[in-house]
Amino acid sequence: MADKGKKGKAVAAPTPGPADKPPPPPPAAEPEDKKDQEDKKKAKSVQPTDEVGTRKGCRRYGWELLNSNKEFWMMGHAEVKILSSGCLIAALVLFTETSVHPLLTLIITMELSVFCFFFIAYTLAINRYTSFILWPMSDLLNDLFAFMFLMGAVVLAAKSRQTMPVPYLAAMILIGIAGMFALLDICLQTKHFKGKTIQKNVLAPPPKQEQMDENPKEAVKPPEKAPEKAPDKAEKPKEKEKGGKK
Repeated sequence: MADKGKKGKAVAAPTPGPADKPPPPPPAAEPEDKKDQEDKKKAKSVQPTDEVGTRKGCRRYGWELLNSNKEFWMMGHAEVKILSSGCLIAALVLFTETSVHPLLTLIITMELSVFCFFFIAYTLAINRYTSFILWPMSDLLNDLFAFMFLMGAVVLAAKSRQTMPVPYLAAMILIGIAGMFALLDICLQTKHFKGKTIQKNVLAPPPKQEQMDENPKEAVKPPEKAPEKAPDKAEKPKEKEKGGKK
């Protein structure tokens, strides 16, 4: 009987309800299809046709080289420089047959070296990596000074000799033609400046992060109003006390 009473007093263990069950694990993320990944890679590799885009290293240099040569040859700068250099080389060869003033050979060799420098810079796309130089402006000034020097060389060649043999005269004509080609290149260079405005602070370096941290932008405060003057209070005249002894 005692055992039955003990068994009756024993309480059965509570069965776990639905609230006591642990939460189910989150569903695993489904892997993306291979086609979607390939499409994303293709979208990233697409480059704009008129900008560098995300190209780096050899890919960027190849694009810069192609674009620079295309602009250099299509706009006529390369042809004009080649013709000017050819005329100057021919004039230098003709001057070797006669005695000439040393300044003439100096001017011709100087202009030849400058023309070759610009030709190499545009052909190898060096101008694209040295953006701190205004290349259209520098080329325009070079053509202007080349025209002045070559016309001065023609005048000097005409005054330095009284008799002009045929090679000497032909060299003078070639120098004048080279100067006219330089003048033509000036007209071609002006196309780079049409429809462009000068931007302010182009060459100014960007502010450093340390300076920006030290000098944060101050909040714009509204303009303080000038304090209004209080109206002058009319001073009351003091009444004179009538003094007197009774």
